[in-house]
Amino acid sequence: MSQPSSGIRQIPVVVLAGFLGSGKTTLLNHLLHRSGGSRIGAIVNDFGAIEIDAMAVAGALGDSTVSLGNGCLCCAVDVGELDGYLAKLAAPSTGIDVIVIEASGLAEPQELMRMVLASEHPGIVYGGLVEVVDAAEFDDTRARHPEIDRHLALADLVVVNKLDRAEDGDRVLGLVRSLVDRAAVVPASYGRIDPEFLFDCRPSEERVGQLSFDDLHHHGHADHAAHLHAAYDSLAFSSEVPMDPRRLMQFLDSRPVGLYRIKGYVDFGAYDIRNRYAVHAVGRFLRFYPEMWKPEDPRLTQLVLIGSGIDAPALGKELEACKSDAPHTADEHGMWGVLRYVQDPEEEPVEPPA
Repeated sequence: MSQPSSGIRQIPVVVLAGFLGSGKTTLLNHLLHRSGGSRIGAIVNDFGAIEIDAMAVAGALGDSTVSLGNGCLCCAVDVGELDGYLAKLAAPSTGIDVIVIEASGLAEPQELMRMVLASEHPGIVYGGLVEVVDAAEFDDTRARHPEIDRHLALADLVVVNKLDRAEDGDRVLGLVRSLVDRAAVVPASYGRIDPEFLFDCRPSEERVGQLSFDDLHHHGHADHAAHLHAAYDSLAFSSEVPMDPRRLMQFLDSRPVGLYRIKGYVDFGAYDIRNRYAVHAVGRFLRFYPEMWKPEDPRLTQLVLIGSGIDAPALGKELEACKSDAPHTADEHGMWGVLRYVQDPEEEPVEPPA
């Protein structure tokens, strides 16, 4: 949804992890069928990079797969090889809007996160770690694989799947929430979560270019009512008054548990009259992209916040308090906090404090 200052459109790369049988493939198939006009590229299990039309069924992939040997992506490929797959999927000619890496059930999520964050490809951006757990088998899985606690602590979004089979789903949900670190926890059955948790659902007639603000906040899926079990909260914020960078950074650094995504554009007014700032936050990951204002662009801040269990009205009030009604002069040091998250091409990515 955003572009760096070089003008290259960046595609989110989402790591989809979870132990064998948790429902990762079911969730991915659900996303494929519910993504509207968006196009998904995937690197799946023990297969190679495959281009998937978002409206196609996974079973129609045929021979468009490349074996990765033992199926554990974090062991079978290195960062350079992964960049090769990502480059293929992120090529402008593919029209892909999001890339999902479906990890092997025995893969190490932290290593996959590191590989994506270490990517040197300018056309991709880290889209978060999604951990899928089987609610019906959670206690047994955790007893056999105690490392799941560490995986949950790393996640940006946790999907508690198969709640329809769990004898005590509420207890499992509470237990998972106690093990996460600020992640959004979403209940689900059959892997059915709202796709907007992971990517912007683009209208089927729109194939290129950035999403408009209306598109970012579009929830007009025909079967949306069928997804009430994947309940989430969203907030659309718009302001003609510029934002104070220090206040906004205080808001972002203290964003609450469950606030999974923040996306949109920020006007810092006199602090930078030449650029607006595209913002991309997923879980604890945060990045800003300065973009020169175009003459036709309205000077607005436009943000969409998506999470689970968040207090949308309270967040709206906090954002209102970030507005800057100061004179047209600006403190020369006021943007330092924001610029920390504008990645220099020669530097490693930075993450906000947990």
